[in-house]
Amino acid sequence: MFPNASDQEIAAVRAFNRFYTRKLGVLDQQLSKSPFSLSEARVLYELAHREGLSAKEIGTELGLDAGYLSRIVQNFVENGLITRKPLPADRRQFQLALTAKGREAFAKLDRNTQDEIGAMLAALPRGSGETLVRAMMTIEQTLEQPAQKPAAFLLRSHRPGDIGWVISSQAKAYAGEYGWDISYEALVAEICAQFVRNYDPAREHCWIAEAGGEPLGSIFLVKGSDDVAKLRLLLVEKKARGLGVGRALVDQCIRSAREKGYKEMTLWTQSILVAARGIYQAAGFKCVKEEPHHSFGVDLVGETWELKL
Repeated sequence: MFPNASDQEIAAVRAFNRFYTRKLGVLDQQLSKSPFSLSEARVLYELAHREGLSAKEIGTELGLDAGYLSRIVQNFVENGLITRKPLPADRRQFQLALTAKGREAFAKLDRNTQDEIGAMLAALPRGSGETLVRAMMTIEQTLEQPAQKPAAFLLRSHRPGDIGWVISSQAKAYAGEYGWDISYEALVAEICAQFVRNYDPAREHCWIAEAGGEPLGSIFLVKGSDDVAKLRLLLVEKKARGLGVGRALVDQCIRSAREKGYKEMTLWTQSILVAARGIYQAAGFKCVKEEPHHSFGVDLVGETWELKL
C-alpha cells in the first residue's frame, strides 16, 4: 500500500507516537494542570500567536471537527476568554480573538507547560537535553514542508516623527488588546523622551521596521550601564505579525549590543505577552525573576529576562 515505507518503519513511528504522547501527558483530560484539554489549549495557542483568525481557519489547521470546535468556541465565549464577531466579507464566518482574560489564562498555561518540560529536561543526564532537541529538530525538519517565503520588510534607524509614532502605536496596541489604561502611554512617553534627551549613538539605537514606507514595528537598545544593555519597547503592528518582524528586530538589537561591547542584555516584560516572550526565549534570553504587580489599570506578572552576550 505504501511502497516507500516498510512495515517496520510504520511500526516504529506508531510506537514513538504512543511513547511521546504518554510522556508529555497529552492524552490526559486536562493539560499541564489546567482546566483545558489538548484541543482547547491548541486553540488558545493559535489565538495567542496569530491575529485575525477565523474559526474555520483554526478548524482546518488543527484538523478539528466543526461541531467540536463550535463547542470549544462557545465555551470560551461564555467564560470570557475570547470574542467572536462576524467577518465583514462573509457574515457566516466568525473572527476570533483572545480577551485580556483569555491571554492571562494562556499565559498561565504556557508557564506551566514550560515548567513541566523544564523539569523533564533537568532530570536528564548532562548533555542529553541537547541531543534530544537536535533529534526533535531533525524530525520536524524532515516532516515539515518548506515554509513560504516571508513578506519583505526592512529595518532602519529612527528619524524625526518616529518617536511620536512609537508612543501612539504602543498606547493604542496595549489599550486595544489588553485593556491597559493611559498610564502606560505616559510610561512609554517618558521612556522615549529620556531616550531622545540622552541619546548616545555610540551605545544606543532605535530601529523601525517598515515595508513600502509604512512602519510595522520598533525596538530600542538603551544603555543600562557600561556592561549591561536594555532591550525596550518591542512592538509589532497587528497586520505585520507572523512575518518575522519581531524576531528580526530582537536579533538586530542583540547583534548591535555585541558590536557596542555590552556583556549582557536585560529586559522587562509581562507574562501575558506570550508572543514577545516566545521571541525572547528563542533568542536565548532566560527569565530570572517574576513579580506580581498592579499597573496600567490591571493585575500583571512582571518578568525580568537576561541574556549573556
